[in-house]
Amino acid sequence: MAKEQKKNPDGTQKEDSLKKKAEKTKTNSTKKDKGKKVSIKDLKDQLSSEKDRILRLSAEFENYKKRKQRELDEFKKFANETVFRQLLTLADNLERAILSARENLDEDGLLKGVQLTHKEMIKLFETFNVKPVEAENQAFDPNFHQAVNQEETDEFPDNTVITVLQKGYLLHDRLIRPAMVVVSKKAKKQTEKTKEN
Repeated sequence: MAKEQKKNPDGTQKEDSLKKKAEKTKTNSTKKDKGKKVSIKDLKDQLSSEKDRILRLSAEFENYKKRKQRELDEFKKFANETVFRQLLTLADNLERAILSARENLDEDGLLKGVQLTHKEMIKLFETFNVKPVEAENQAFDPNFHQAVNQEETDEFPDNTVITVLQKGYLLHDRLIRPAMVVVSKKAKKQTEKTKEN
């Protein structure tokens, strides 16, 4: 600051240089504005072209959504195709077993055929990660078991699955059918029963 005061004791030189800079900036900007004059017609054309572009983008997006929805519907429609192809083999085996039983009246052959078909079905389930729910002699779990009945017994601890009426199944650790079970209940002592009577 002390040096500026020596050069500009009255401050005129500093003010003059600032005025010159401002005038240069002003003349440069007016020259640029003259070169860049934009008419209302040009702005309207630009606006309409942007509107068209947005409408085209919107239409493309709607078409994309419709195409994806069709693809999703198609996928859902035929997602289980491989499972059903393999189930057809099981149905064929059962039909052969039924025909064989009608023609031959061979009960042992029928039983073997049904057992082989059941074995094939279990392999098919394993292929698609369908697993049976462990239930028998397990503690009752309402997340995987559906209690149909309770049975009084001293042979099992309280709330233990003693009989499986229908197997439950998991698909990739998600329950698709709970096991229908009979659950144990502690038997009341004979003395308590006689006191009640």
